[in-house]
Amino acid sequence: MDSSAAIDVRGLSKSFGGRRVVDQVDIRVERGRICGFLGPNGSGKTTTIRMLCGLLHPDAGEGQCLGLDIRRDSALIKRRVGYMTQRFGLYEDLTIEENLDFVARAYGIDRRQDRVRDALVSLGLEGRRRQLAGPLSGGWKQRLALAACMLHEPELLLLDEPTAGVDPKARRDFWAQIHRLADQGLTVLVSTHYMDEAERCHQLAYISYGRLLATGTASEVIEQSGLLTWSVEGPALRAVHEALAGSEPWLCAPFGTVLHVSAPRGADLPQWLDQHLPDHGCEVQPIPTGLEDVFIALTDRAQDNFA
Repeated sequence: MDSSAAIDVRGLSKSFGGRRVVDQVDIRVERGRICGFLGPNGSGKTTTIRMLCGLLHPDAGEGQCLGLDIRRDSALIKRRVGYMTQRFGLYEDLTIEENLDFVARAYGIDRRQDRVRDALVSLGLEGRRRQLAGPLSGGWKQRLALAACMLHEPELLLLDEPTAGVDPKARRDFWAQIHRLADQGLTVLVSTHYMDEAERCHQLAYISYGRLLATGTASEVIEQSGLLTWSVEGPALRAVHEALAGSEPWLCAPFGTVLHVSAPRGADLPQWLDQHLPDHGCEVQPIPTGLEDVFIALTDRAQDNFA
């Protein structure tokens, strides 16, 4: 058993109603690392997270979470993992402090009052401890949910799109807290749709239609994609977009007054435009491929298992 890995699973699969929603997924995350788990809606991220923390039993696959077998030891794994769901799951008619006290009681935590007080201080909630949870903004609810996840001092934190619906300042503060926790040895697996958040992670895993398509650091994933990217700017941008959108192998995405176009290495966009739209009059420049370009390409190439 490899004690350096907080998550080490192979061939993880799960079906619902005859549909394979997670298909032969392998994930390995070293202790103290932040792994970004990315993919479109319905890609299998949440199902995978629930299998890792013992809430769902896999149909196939094996491996360990925190050195424990994901099949045999699901009850033990739950005690050592913090799981923050997509939706706020605490009681809106209780105060912040009452919610944390309830969670501490549910876990049977010793020194309960001290631990609740420490959680309030560490997440900046002490001044609001008597406020009801319901009226809180998305950012404050996020802090409360994270505080509840950390009460039992987990070794692994599983975050399912934790920053959806919160403002940029709250997102930045949240990520600063996550990095502080990782520096203290906590391992984090976080699903997100935000590319700027993906770049904050030590490693990435991209899943689409249940299948793992790419893993590695951000720079490794970009390099593995084999993509070239150009920016196109000019008066005939709409005509260029319409021509490229219906042709292989181009992938197009408007960015304000500029069009980003990606294609596999070997493609030559300026040559293609000169051949098919000789009077386009646009300026075409090669630019570095970004994570968003890669993930659009990966999703476009993936086979829809629900089609």
